[in-house]
Amino acid sequence: MLSKLTAAAVGATAILWASAATAQQFINVLTGGTSGVYYPLGVAIGKIYSDGIPNVKTQVQATKASVENLILLQQGRGEIAFALGDSLKAAWEGDEEAGFKTKLYKLRTIGAIYPNYIQIVATADSKIKMLADLKGKSLSVGAPKSGTELNSRAILSAAGMSYKDIGKVEYLPFAESVDLMKNRQLNATLQSAGLGVASLKDLSTSTDVTMVAVPKEVVDKMGAPFVSVVIPINTYTGQDKDVPTAAVINYLVTSSAVSDDLAYQMTKLIFESLPELANSHAAGKEIKLETAATGSPVPLHPGAIRYYKEKGLIK
Repeated sequence: MLSKLTAAAVGATAILWASAATAQQFINVLTGGTSGVYYPLGVAIGKIYSDGIPNVKTQVQATKASVENLILLQQGRGEIAFALGDSLKAAWEGDEEAGFKTKLYKLRTIGAIYPNYIQIVATADSKIKMLADLKGKSLSVGAPKSGTELNSRAILSAAGMSYKDIGKVEYLPFAESVDLMKNRQLNATLQSAGLGVASLKDLSTSTDVTMVAVPKEVVDKMGAPFVSVVIPINTYTGQDKDVPTAAVINYLVTSSAVSDDLAYQMTKLIFESLPELANSHAAGKEIKLETAATGSPVPLHPGAIRYYKEKGLIK
């Protein structure tokens, strides 16, 4: 009887060891509002990971975007997140004014992805045609704790203005801003997103709007990580010319708490699934392996470094 009990105990232990070896991993993908670009790309990434990583369960979480995402990563409440480069830099430095009370030392980069275009759109009847025309008007600057809101501060400052110059400042996500503009309750919205963002496509097809330019001299005053770019003609309904503006690179970010092996798999699957990401949103077409390992204000995750070394991007 004793030998049978011993054998049973050994067997049970073996089963427990086997279960631990194949334990299910969890990946929470932190995105942004559902009407932005982060969310559809995040949904695609969640599926890519579910299909490509054995024993993994994924969840896609809609958030207030960059600032909140980085704080959640630091708290261990996510495994991968989207964030703007300027927010990432502020988080690493512990910029309290940007929403980071302490340095978020656990942050690690998976890779650079696509540029966010700072897109300022006004209703045609507001008569807003240039940045200076925003004075005294109502403007939605993005959700609180979002990269868009930080971009709003940077743009206005470089143009010699602040929130005090705006008639009414609204802190709203993309979709809510558009709803107010449709109802003539808001003059303009600033949305930092990939080109062809759903919210602005919706707005431009239902309301006469004006794309407000951000001149190169204003972008130059903003400095790194902002660069001068152009929103191509016909990106949105009624847009009959190229519109200059600023852009900042987005990053996929993880945490030092994520294992090297899992971070390697997450990185590898992203850059080996670029067609799927391109199909999920037009911004996905701008994600390039060649530039993925460059420019991050925080260290790359060792798992990501392993993949980039395999591809010859890091020696």
